[in-house]
Amino acid sequence: MKNLIRFVLQALILLVVAMVSALTAMRLAIHGREVAVPDLSGKAPVEARRIAEANGFQLEVERQYYSPQVPEGRILSQLPPAGALIRRGWQIRVAQSLGPQRVEIPNVLGQSERAAEINIRRRGLDIGAVAQVPMPGVPSDQVIAQSPAPSASSISAPKISLLASGPPPPQTFVMPSFVGQTLGTVTAALKDAGFKLGNVTLAPSADATVVLPQAATASQPSATSTIVSQTPAPGAKVVAGDAVNFEVR
Repeated sequence: MKNLIRFVLQALILLVVAMVSALTAMRLAIHGREVAVPDLSGKAPVEARRIAEANGFQLEVERQYYSPQVPEGRILSQLPPAGALIRRGWQIRVAQSLGPQRVEIPNVLGQSERAAEINIRRRGLDIGAVAQVPMPGVPSDQVIAQSPAPSASSISAPKISLLASGPPPPQTFVMPSFVGQTLGTVTAALKDAGFKLGNVTLAPSADATVVLPQAATASQPSATSTIVSQTPAPGAKVVAGDAVNFEVR
């Protein structure tokens, strides 16, 4: 029994040693391929790409910013930063300088989104974020705010974000109860109120064992059918144009 326990303990120790050795070897292999990121700041894109590829990295120019310090066309910033240890094959993302701001920010307030976009792009600028918000008393699709402001100076990026007036939110109503009314009367009322008639189905008979006379067995709902349930339910909030479904007898 003691020999068995000693054998098991030795096996566990060997297993732990093997796992530690494997993890250590993997860590050394991973970190052995790590190299320092070169400093690309101030270099031309062609030179920066050559340096990056010579060190086993890829280069991606992602953004462009104005800078009074860095000449136009030169690398303004990079990520990961210079000196960081990363694995070969990773990507270095850089921003390129546009030089000092030379374009005046246009005033597009009061213009339509389309006219504002044309005005902005014609000056060599880009469109940033565009959002809409309902604004009472203001026509829809009209620019009501912009960032940067008109004629702003010392801006960082050649982008203008716009806030435009959107269409007013749809009017909501509280769904009334139509239970007990005839389908024909309710259909006309829905149409007048701006709603749609959805699916109309026959409710199952309260007593399936009762055999109805021939005259009472209707296979299709009619204008005189009585509503026994509805969807949306009474009290639910609905919007004009919604469909209302009924179950009738």
